[in-house]
Amino acid sequence: MSVLERIQGPGDLTDLTRPELATLAQEIRTFLVDEVSRTGGHLGPNLGVVELTIAIHRVFDSPSDAVVFDTGHQSYVHKLLTGRHDFSGLRKQGGLSGYPSRAESEHDVVESSHASSSLSWAHGIAAGRVVTGQRDRHTVAVIGDGALTGGMAWEALNNIAAESDLPLVIVVNDNERSYAPTRGGLADHLATLRTTRGYERFLDWGKSALHRTPVVGGAMYETLHGMKKGIKDIVAPQGLFEDLGLKYVGPVDGHDIAALEQALRRARAFGGPVLVHAITQKGKGYDHAINDESDQFHAVGVINPETGLPLEISGRSWTEEFSDALVELGEEREDIVAITAAMMIPVGLDAFSKRFPKRTFDVGIAEQHATTMAAGLAYAGLHPVVAIYATFLNRAFDQLLMDCALHRAGVTFVLDRSGITGPDGASHHGMWDMSLVGIVPGLHLAAPRDGQQIPAALRTAVDIADAPSVIRFPKGSVADPIGAVRSVAGVDVLMEPDEGAVDLLLVGVGSMAATALTVADKLGAEGLRVRVVDPVWALPVNPVLDELAGDAGRVAVVEDNSLAGGIGSHVSTALRDRGIDVPIDLFGLPREFLDHGSRGQVLDRVGLTPEAIAARLLASSRR
Repeated sequence: MSVLERIQGPGDLTDLTRPELATLAQEIRTFLVDEVSRTGGHLGPNLGVVELTIAIHRVFDSPSDAVVFDTGHQSYVHKLLTGRHDFSGLRKQGGLSGYPSRAESEHDVVESSHASSSLSWAHGIAAGRVVTGQRDRHTVAVIGDGALTGGMAWEALNNIAAESDLPLVIVVNDNERSYAPTRGGLADHLATLRTTRGYERFLDWGKSALHRTPVVGGAMYETLHGMKKGIKDIVAPQGLFEDLGLKYVGPVDGHDIAALEQALRRARAFGGPVLVHAITQKGKGYDHAINDESDQFHAVGVINPETGLPLEISGRSWTEEFSDALVELGEEREDIVAITAAMMIPVGLDAFSKRFPKRTFDVGIAEQHATTMAAGLAYAGLHPVVAIYATFLNRAFDQLLMDCALHRAGVTFVLDRSGITGPDGASHHGMWDMSLVGIVPGLHLAAPRDGQQIPAALRTAVDIADAPSVIRFPKGSVADPIGAVRSVAGVDVLMEPDEGAVDLLLVGVGSMAATALTVADKLGAEGLRVRVVDPVWALPVNPVLDELAGDAGRVAVVEDNSLAGGIGSHVSTALRDRGIDVPIDLFGLPREFLDHGSRGQVLDRVGLTPEAIAARLLASSRR
């Protein structure tokens, strides 16, 4: 039996010898490469935290001691050490989540994978236990250095430092990267701590030399040791943390279990908040990951573990369509600038960045800052394009509303991974963006139905100078383009029996236009006359829909956003306000958190497939 097979919970780590711990680390890395190469997932980050996670679980007593991961994609090793060894269904319907999950284990505390929140969670847990008299229970926040670029982390640090007796340990997993290399002043500061060890060598020399000096040597060393803070500020200025009032331990080799345990035990025994700075290597132990300059296999699809190459060759993606369109516009207009929050490659800004490096800003994991900075750039006469995942727009809503919209700033937000994203689950589905932006005064929203529509939408968006605009599209490969039969004042008619009255006006929003066409085919086979339209710009609601709805017996709207506050609700309200009294059916995502699975599985689960929609509409038409 392997060492890993013997580990069914953290308690099984206690009696392992040093050689067995080294073997366990190697077995975990082999396991991760073998399993994640079959399923896809976050490989590089987890290869980097093997020893760190082992040490945490040897020093602390989970679940009595709470361990919070930030972000949760670095929790695969934690899953293994808490008894979850079946990775065959990782990120698949019915299998393990790619993030911590309370439904899976009592050892999992925080499920959200949005960065920079762990310190607030940990502060709340630790403070709550102090209030309830549970001072013997520790809280550990494992935060990647990239997550420390988020303002929320610093709001928490400011408060944590003020509570000198809080049983809280902050472990900074410093691998110089979030998705790509971490950028900004904090990254530079951590780099200084990482590379400057002069003060340690100086103190080691002082201890050795002065203790050999008769009578006064020991006293002189104690004086020297008392000057340690000042020396550190000169040769390794970790005062950024200590000046806040946080005890700082490190830097420590994040792949040396013994050194990690020593640092963590010191932190645990301190009696107050302590920051342990661990230096790790993303992709550790797997050459293909380490040699991947773009992201060190941050997240991979199904790959050949021997070569590191993908086994599934995807077609052209929605992201690539946007990337090319932005570069083309950048060539034409010098006022266009691009902003991302630590996601340069995933959101397709890498090509623009290479072509226009001075017009590209990567602000780190700081969506709020990115959004308000964009308002400032607009005020300065530029047109910013802010490219982020749809789910991360949630974090910057206040800035979108009060900094961009209130000030009529011409800022374009490009939301990648909108709708159902699949294997990353509830925290990553982009299913609230249209509900959120729909309440913003003056905002314009486009949902391109195919890749060919993205350049046109982007070109229109960057011409809007007095309000924010949003373009949203899903994850994955683009399908075949969908042509229009005709266009009516900006609304594209995709299918109709003729230009006369119809039984149903079917509005397909964005990528759901393809689904709407399939629904129309099914209803047409049942004898119904159906007209399918794409509003192109879904917000504000185009008044031409009044005319089209007036020629229909019913109206239906299909979207991959929450039904609550979605485009369907806006269309329904607009028709009612304009006196168009026609039955309307709305199809979208339910107001609930949807588990991971493939996009098709999730849509089937919520009844957002052509078959389910057609059946409901057919039943409605016969009532």
